[in-house]
Amino acid sequence: MQFDAIIVGSGISGGWVAKELCERGLKVLMLERGPNVEHGPDYSHELAGRLRRRDDQIPDEEKALHYPYYEGVTYAMFNSNKKFWASDHDYPYETAPGKPYRWIRGYQLGGRSLTWGRQSYRWSPNDFESNLKDGHGVDWPIRYEDLEPWYDHVEAFAGISGDYDGLPQLPDGDFLPPFQFNDVEADAKGRIEAAFPTRNLIMGRCAHLSRVAKPQMDMGRQRCEQHVRCHHGCPLGAYFSTQAATLPAARKTGNLTIITDAIVESVIYDPATKKVTGVRAIDRLTKQGVTHEARMVFLNASAINTAALLLNSRSEAFPRGLANGSDQVGRNLMDHVSTRPILGVYPGFETSHFQNDRPTGLYMPRYANVTETDKPYLRGFGLQGGAGRRRIPGAEPDASGAPKRGWMFSLLPFGEVLPNPNNRVTLTTSRVDSWGIPLPVIDCEHGENEKLMMREAAKDAAAMLAAAGCTDITPWEEAGSYLTPPGDRIHEMGTARMGRDPRTSVFNGWGQAHEAPNLFCSDGAVMASSASMNPSLTYMALSARAANHAADLLEQGAL
Repeated sequence: MQFDAIIVGSGISGGWVAKELCERGLKVLMLERGPNVEHGPDYSHELAGRLRRRDDQIPDEEKALHYPYYEGVTYAMFNSNKKFWASDHDYPYETAPGKPYRWIRGYQLGGRSLTWGRQSYRWSPNDFESNLKDGHGVDWPIRYEDLEPWYDHVEAFAGISGDYDGLPQLPDGDFLPPFQFNDVEADAKGRIEAAFPTRNLIMGRCAHLSRVAKPQMDMGRQRCEQHVRCHHGCPLGAYFSTQAATLPAARKTGNLTIITDAIVESVIYDPATKKVTGVRAIDRLTKQGVTHEARMVFLNASAINTAALLLNSRSEAFPRGLANGSDQVGRNLMDHVSTRPILGVYPGFETSHFQNDRPTGLYMPRYANVTETDKPYLRGFGLQGGAGRRRIPGAEPDASGAPKRGWMFSLLPFGEVLPNPNNRVTLTTSRVDSWGIPLPVIDCEHGENEKLMMREAAKDAAAMLAAAGCTDITPWEEAGSYLTPPGDRIHEMGTARMGRDPRTSVFNGWGQAHEAPNLFCSDGAVMASSASMNPSLTYMALSARAANHAADLLEQGAL
């Protein structure tokens, strides 16, 4: 069958491309390297509900063997859902000596949309201008105004809960009602904002249905019942995932074909037409090869896999990888960076209720170099956290011998990482995986700006906990001296950036390859900078925008 479009990858961005193209009437083939996962029947939601959390934890020795100890996903990795996490044993990669990288993947239909943390933030106008202003990376070829209507579009369909906070560094959107602060958080908000008027503590914006609007109702999705089993798959469809939202919409058109267990090995380029004609794929189970053809190809395999796929798509026309005349494929790999959490004991509030089942925490948007301009580093960070009842470390047991429990408040910085062409992905020349494909080699480390920023972030967090009245606060020097390794925050970006100049970028502002006009990308690979916010909502907006532009070009005969 001749398809109008092939989509490589079925995660957040691939699902959006499928929905938009199918609704425009295009015949679409989606290829997913992992197995099929049916919405509901293949989840471990009910199993998780019957287990005690500590009984469901993957033993450390097994993590060390198959699932290296990823701090970034310990909140979401369990025995009952480990099928949703790709094992490094089965899917190896290499890293540069002395430069650890934690590549955290989900190889199945839906990808990491089944297990993501669901934090959903618009980037600000400043985030699309920062490269130009301070000279790091290349200027974004788009501005906030270009993406604003597409943020509106994806928020209305996905369902994002949040408050209207009126902050220019974190634009408001089309929100469902926010979840609520508990008593301690409300008290801390008042104290912190009084002590630091340039900082704002808000409810986290998340892709959870606090109320069901018509676009979600049409997909059969239901309101969040706050079971907090989200990382096992939600049979209610209460949080946004490919299975719950975009795939049902795409399937409804009758225009979508999905093939799972299909590992795409390379993209085929025709030098006569200077266009791509399809992809070569290998069946994951039989290891048999097959070629699929289409009028255009969308790469949505995630930043590292997309770069590896382009690098492996060599030809006489592109000896160092498809669309890589700029030598930018694989370069400028970014993530976010964190310290250890900064914790404090929050006195009082013994009779206040702790809502243990809220699906989001609190968020403090970036203030550094926005509302506070005296910083010794570039760009900035946001903080995620909140208050909860838990065992107080080091406290004496109560009269019955039970561990003393009380309120604790936590803040965790997420800092922007500057684009650096030396942070890159290449391919091995001698080692291949089980399907004969060269392994990615990741050479990435944090720079001095990230190190300085995180020490200052930890110091700021400790000062805010002190202003809130906390005691036994984590020493900021200790927390700030530890940086999460690249990849640990699970926000890999860069590797095939968009830009204005074909000499310094791979894709243009529409996610269209400079050197192959019917090749598109809208996953994290195209990001020209990392900002300080979680990137998934921006992937959604970029994907919807790119897909509709591609459909327009196809209608016009330009492809």
